Amino acid sequence: MYSSKSLFTIFCILLLSISAQSYNRRAPGPCKEMIFYFHDIVYNGENYKNATSTIVGAPEWGNRTIMASPNNFGDLIVFDDPITIDNNLHSPPIGRAQGMYFYDQMDIFSSWLGFSCVFNNTDYKGSLNFAGHDPLMNKTRDISIIGGTGDFFMARGIATLSTDAFEGSVYFRLRVHVKLYECWKLL
Repeated sequence: MYSSKSLFTIFCILLLSISAQSYNRRAPGPCKEMIFYFHDIVYNGENYKNATSTIVGAPEWGNRTIMASPNNFGDLIVFDDPITIDNNLHSPPIGRAQGMYFYDQMDIFSSWLGFSCVFNNTDYKGSLNFAGHDPLMNKTRDISIIGGTGDFFMARGIATLSTDAFEGSVYFRLRVHVKLYECWKLL
C-alpha cells in the first residue's frame, strides 16, 4: 500500500500545513479595554492642600519644590493621583494611580514610570501594574502592563498614554488607554 517513506512525507506535509496556518493567524484582539484619566498635581512649595505628588529626589543643583533644569533631569517624583473616567479633575475618582516617575534624559523631556492603578469601585476591584519608558514629547506613548490583582489577576497588555492637559510644571493630566491581551477569570 504506502511505503514508510510515503507516510513520512505525507506526515511532514500535514505538519507543515498545520504550522503554517497557526503562524499566519492574526493575533487576537484585546480581551479588555478601558480608558481613564489620571491627574497629577506636583507640590511646588505652596500647594500642599491639593498636591498629589512631590519631588523626593533631585540632582545636586536642584531642589524639591522646583523642577530641575534642563528638562527636569534627575527629579524623582512619588505620586498618589486620582483616576477618573472622564478628564474632569472634580469627577468622582474610580481609583488611584500610585507610584513614581523620574526624568531620565538631559536633552529632552523623558521619564521612566513605575506605578499601579488601584481600583475600588462598582465596576472594578484590584490593581493594574505599569512600567516603562515615557518619551513625553511624543503624542502617544506605549508602556507595558506587567500584572495585576483582583479583577485584573495576572493581566498583561499595553497602555497607550497621551498628555491630555498640562499647566506649567504643576499640573498634568494623562489619558490612559488600556488594552489587555491576557485576562484571567478567577473562579
